[in-house]
Amino acid sequence: MHTTGRALTWSGALVGVLLAVVTVSAGIGPVWIPPADVGKVLLNAVVVPTGVTLSAGGPELTTTALFQYPVGELQRQIVLQVRLPRIVLGAIVGFSLAAAGTVMQGVFRNPMADPSIIGVSSGAAVGAVAFIVLPFALPWGLGLRAAAFVGALLAAFGVYLIATRNGETPVATLLLAGVAIQTFLGAVVSFLLLQSGESMRRAVFWLMGHLANTAWADVTLSAGLVAVPFVALLAYTRDLNVLLLGSEDAQSLGVEVERSKRVLLAGSAVVTAAGVAVSGVIGFVGLIVPHAMRLVVGPDHRVLLPTAALAGASFLVATDTLARSGSAEIPVGIVTAALGAPFFLYLLRKREVHEL
Repeated sequence: MHTTGRALTWSGALVGVLLAVVTVSAGIGPVWIPPADVGKVLLNAVVVPTGVTLSAGGPELTTTALFQYPVGELQRQIVLQVRLPRIVLGAIVGFSLAAAGTVMQGVFRNPMADPSIIGVSSGAAVGAVAFIVLPFALPWGLGLRAAAFVGALLAAFGVYLIATRNGETPVATLLLAGVAIQTFLGAVVSFLLLQSGESMRRAVFWLMGHLANTAWADVTLSAGLVAVPFVALLAYTRDLNVLLLGSEDAQSLGVEVERSKRVLLAGSAVVTAAGVAVSGVIGFVGLIVPHAMRLVVGPDHRVLLPTAALAGASFLVATDTLARSGSAEIPVGIVTAALGAPFFLYLLRKREVHEL
């Protein structure tokens, strides 16, 4: 089958899996809602334009529900206003982390690479913890998530600038710079926690990774920040495949190596920052999901990138559902680590990590 056809087929199947996971997840909670009723709520929420009406403020587009299934108002409110924003945000975060992990493993040609390798997660942690602990305010009313996003981008681009010499960015130097910056920023976070006093609980809770208190505004903002760089990453999947051969071979095959690396690293940094800023530090999604999908669909990034991203979305929705299903909610970052580490060790024991 042609590469585009394979990508569309696998992506379509994984979209179906994601919709099923979302439907089941939206019914789980203190008030159980059967999947059939969740499906009715979601279908009733689909609206289509029906015309234009004139009002005092000018013309307004009128819409109506495409489907009209009987469902209780309480169920509708629980699904659409309480659970679905958190679920959709979880899907976006999982999507972004898995996509960035796939790209990082390709750029570094290292199966242990993940989205945090160039300091994005550590930078977000410094920005968020500093905002929580220190008495300062960002301009324009921006809050915690903006501080985390800015910190993530500053760390990522700082690593890139440190590793770049004479217009070239050796992968080994970039990796070492990322490790050094991560270590330094980890020390900064530890120092801030020592000074946190009564705000330590809030800071530690953020560092554990969670999706609590999500609103539709968070979903809209995150989706907008992830969409554009992800499209750019998709456009460079062919170059990413060639980069696996090494910089010299890629250059001889017509790839502008440094430009491609800049676009891939910048796109990965932005999508990771967009995810981490709203969820805190969530580990293992960007490490194990690309591995699992590489074993299923192969190493071609034109197929692997979209499928890994969709699988990451389903994985994080499922793990967050597990995190909030107990008698006391726990941060989803704990669940991904608890499930991800044994699974990764299983892959190592069952078969060697798939070479890139």
